Amino acid sequence: MDVREAATRWAAVWAAGWPARDVEAIAALHGEGADHWASMFRRYEGRAGLRDYLVECFEEETRPAEVWFGEPRVDGDTAAVEYWAVTYPGDAPLTITGCTVLRFGADGLVAEARDYSHVRPERLLPPDGLFGP
Repeated sequence: MDVREAATRWAAVWAAGWPARDVEAIAALHGEGADHWASMFRRYEGRAGLRDYLVECFEEETRPAEVWFGEPRVDGDTAAVEYWAVTYPGDAPLTITGCTVLRFGADGLVAEARDYSHVRPERLLPPDGLFGP
């Protein structure tokens, strides 16, 4: 699978899977040994570690997240994907904006993911045009 195709699939699965809290669909995008770095200070090892991270995050959310993902920017085996989300931990809105840098293996699965994000405790929608028309 080509990297652009893999990155586009990654963004689409996250866009559908995050609001649905679909841990397995998202985890299936990662190779068994792929590490996920959450905000660079928390390393989750392998697909099992990513599952743990997702369960931890999704358990805090009291209603479906609102999410937007940008078009992947691809260079070699690496892609960067911007995102914007409004989540509801404890029923209070929390806006998360960021970018995930992904390295893909030849099988089209994530070999490493590094997430960089910012949060703000309120519901803020993305600026017009940021994620398409």
